[in-house]
Amino acid sequence: MELRVFTEPQQGASYEQLLAVARCAEDAGYGAFFRSDHYLKMGDVSGLPGPTDAWITLAGLARDTSRIRLGTLMTAATFRYPGPLAISVAQVDAMSGGRVELGLGAGWFTAEHEAYGIPFPEVGERFDRLGEQLQIITGLWDTPAGGSFDFHGKHYTVTRSPALPKPVQRPHPPILLGGGGKRRTPVLAARFADEFNMPFASVEDSAAQFERVRQACLRLDREPGTLRLSNALVVCCGRTDAEVRRRAAAIGRAEDELRTNGLTGSPAEIADKIGRYAETGSERIYLQFLDLTDLDHLELVAAEVAPELS
Repeated sequence: MELRVFTEPQQGASYEQLLAVARCAEDAGYGAFFRSDHYLKMGDVSGLPGPTDAWITLAGLARDTSRIRLGTLMTAATFRYPGPLAISVAQVDAMSGGRVELGLGAGWFTAEHEAYGIPFPEVGERFDRLGEQLQIITGLWDTPAGGSFDFHGKHYTVTRSPALPKPVQRPHPPILLGGGGKRRTPVLAARFADEFNMPFASVEDSAAQFERVRQACLRLDREPGTLRLSNALVVCCGRTDAEVRRRAAAIGRAEDELRTNGLTGSPAEIADKIGRYAETGSERIYLQFLDLTDLDHLELVAAEVAPELS
C-alpha cells in the first residue's frame, strides 16, 4: 500500500505553504504530492490568500522538488480546453523530469464556476465533454512524432494538430479518473484510466464501485488488473486521544464524524482501517491533510503508519 499526500489549497494556502508540504512529503517518503483543482473555498467565500491554479502550482513544484510525483485530484474538465491542457501537463512533465500524473474529472462545484465566469453545463454535457477531452488529450500525446492529430466531436474539433509537445513519460503521464457514478464513470475509467480513485467513501461503497469498474474493463476486453485502484480519505492521526481531538478541532471537524468518514485515531487504528481498504483491491491511499501548517502530522503518519502497512 502506497501513501500519498492530498491537499485542498482552495481552503486557504499560499504557494510557499504548498511547497513546504510538498518538500516535507518528499523528505518523509510519501509517494506523491497531489492537490485539488478548485477556485473557491468550500463552506464560505473567505479563504485568504485566495485560490491558486493547480497546474501553475505544479509547475513551480516541478522545479522546487526533485523526487516526489505530482498530480491533481481532480482537474476539472470545465476549466480548460483539452488542447491547451495537454500542452500544460506535458510541459510540467518535462519540467519535473517525468513525475506528473493527470487526474481529470467532469467538474461539480457550481459556485466556483459562477464566481469566476466559467460556463457550467448540465451534468450530461459535462460527462460528454470529459469523454471528448480524454480522447483528445490521449490522442495528442500518443500521436507519433512528426505526425498530426485530428478529432471531430460534438463539443471539440481538432484539425491538423502537430500534437506537440510530447510529455517525458511514454506513452503518456498516468491518467486518473474517479468518483461514485455507477454508469458512465466506470466505462470512462475502463477505457482511458491508468488508475481509478474512489474519494471519501466507505470500505463497502469502495468495494462496490471497484467491482463496477472491473466489470466495465471486462466488457471492453481489458484485463482489470491493469487498472490500479485507490482511495482518497481525510486523515486525523494522533499518538494520544488528546492529539486526535486537537487535530480534529484545528480543521473544524467532529472527531466521531472523522472516525466514521475518514482515517482517524492512533497510528495503529489508521493502519488497521487502511488494511480493510486494501482488502477491496485498493493499492494507494491519498491522505487528505487539511491543516497545511501541521507538518508534524505528515511526519507522524510517515513514521508510524506507513511501516505498519508493509
